[in-house]
Amino acid sequence: MYHQPLQQITHYDIIEYMKKTITTIVIVLLVGIIIYLLVRSPSKQVPAEEKPVTAVDTHIVASSTVQATTTPSVVDTNGKASSIGMSVEGHPINAYHFGTGSKELLFVGGIHGGYAWNTALVAYQMIDYLKANPSAIPANLTITVIPVLNPDGLKKVVGTTTGNFSKKDVSTSQAMVTLGRFNSDDVDLNRNFDCDWQSIGKWQSTTVSGGTAVFSEPESISIKNYIVANKPAAVVAWYSAGGGVYASNCHKGVSTETSAITKAYAAASGYTANDSFDFYATTGDMTNWLAKINIPAIGVLLTNHTDTEWVKNQAGILALLKYYTK
Repeated sequence: MYHQPLQQITHYDIIEYMKKTITTIVIVLLVGIIIYLLVRSPSKQVPAEEKPVTAVDTHIVASSTVQATTTPSVVDTNGKASSIGMSVEGHPINAYHFGTGSKELLFVGGIHGGYAWNTALVAYQMIDYLKANPSAIPANLTITVIPVLNPDGLKKVVGTTTGNFSKKDVSTSQAMVTLGRFNSDDVDLNRNFDCDWQSIGKWQSTTVSGGTAVFSEPESISIKNYIVANKPAAVVAWYSAGGGVYASNCHKGVSTETSAITKAYAAASGYTANDSFDFYATTGDMTNWLAKINIPAIGVLLTNHTDTEWVKNQAGILALLKYYTK
């Protein structure tokens, strides 16, 4: 075999050889990197609506379903707020839920906003009490508290839509306090429900708006939808002022159960028990609408516009919880 003499290999030949070697190495490295990236890169994500349900997915879905129907979430047991709707101005109408029982009791404050700001505060006191004393809730009950049904009206008077206010935050203008009775459509929400509804209602001797139609206001339709969906066993609404417990009735007479819870709350709290509110004619009243749809309901009127009378109301609340453990 012929061999080229070593002395005939030129400098140019060496350079060409090195170029070819380096090029080969670079190509090999690039191919290796590309293969590595292809192997390591994640597969394309399948959109949630297209993702097939595997055996594992089925197990998770089944577990979630059982949890949702048998064990309420943390929101449903520790009093954390959830919204049932929005006010005219877009403020949330919050509900606080306690307990896991199948029978629900609903407590409502602040339907007259800042005019009756103490009814919102007594509801928040109830929330604080239940958070601190979960054992007070019977096992068969769920307790729901809607402390402010009229957040826009409350904000006019105390500057907030929630419970972080006190007497010192209340407007000193009586005109503003009066305006706080109404929502931002200037409607008296307690004249907007479906029992003897009229577009023009009365508040004592004052003419007020009952809205353009029954349930025309976002606040009233929000609580209507909640009640129709959840069918509470009974409802308590706080108002001020009057110092008594008033049974609901919409032309069918006071039901036996409504009469019983009126007396139970009154006897425990020290308020007087009344079969009807007859100081003046009312139209579109919320508790009377509840009577119309066969849900026992009472109106608890605080004695004045400045005190929550928590000790009295706590006793009344506990009496109702005891009544509904029967």
